[in-house]
Amino acid sequence: MVYSYYPGCTLKTKAKELDRYGRNSAKALGFTLEEVPEWQCCGGVYPIAKDEIATKLPSIRALASAKEKEQILVTLCSACHNVLKQVNHDMRTEEEIIRNANNYLQLEKPYRGETKVLHFLEVLRDEIGFDELAKKVVNPFKGKKIGAYYGCLLLRPGKVLQMDDPENPKIMEDFIRAIGGEPIIYSMRNECCGAYTCIDDKKLANDRSGEILKDAAEHEVDCMITACPLCLYNLNHNTDAYEVPIYYFTELLAESLGVKEQGDECIE
Repeated sequence: MVYSYYPGCTLKTKAKELDRYGRNSAKALGFTLEEVPEWQCCGGVYPIAKDEIATKLPSIRALASAKEKEQILVTLCSACHNVLKQVNHDMRTEEEIIRNANNYLQLEKPYRGETKVLHFLEVLRDEIGFDELAKKVVNPFKGKKIGAYYGCLLLRPGKVLQMDDPENPKIMEDFIRAIGGEPIIYSMRNECCGAYTCIDDKKLANDRSGEILKDAAEHEVDCMITACPLCLYNLNHNTDAYEVPIYYFTELLAESLGVKEQGDECIE
């Protein structure tokens, strides 16, 4: 199976591990991530102003490119996933946005939200199947207690993203079971890490991230996983206090599938 792939800016710079291990794992699982040609930044944040069109155009170009190839559009970054799905929803439901965006882009065939957008985790769950993934695991994380950290953008707004129950998600816990680990449920797994407040209010972001790590540490996790580069950044600024290692979920996936560099194991 071949999917159109939208990596996004951060996966080309600060989050190369999220991208690299995702690509390697895809190959091991028998599907191809075909990078969208000449993609542009999605903006990182979904613009809520109804008359805001310009910042949505890069996402629409990527969506239209996938439509032209008759492919599902896949992404790994929580923020990109959030923006792409919300913009795609606009292009199915908001006639003014549909009209203005297509007028700007002058596409050969107008785009009206036809592309299906999936997060990589959804590909594992809905396309591959976690049971099939488990059969491919050669290095299971047996006996390891792993806490999933969802954050805000992966699940919300729930009615638009439709990925999982935003208040009681299980997709990452099911992923952890598939790679042989023990998922640990802790109360702050889908609370905000502070997000972009780290730019001008570092204390607030550190306090929020610290509360999350404290909760996970009290549940005696061996490590945490996330799909969000910004979450990883904020959480890593508090690891000294709680000594909880944090990884991208793709890094554990690659290790479980035997496609990670030797001698670079995630959990000792």
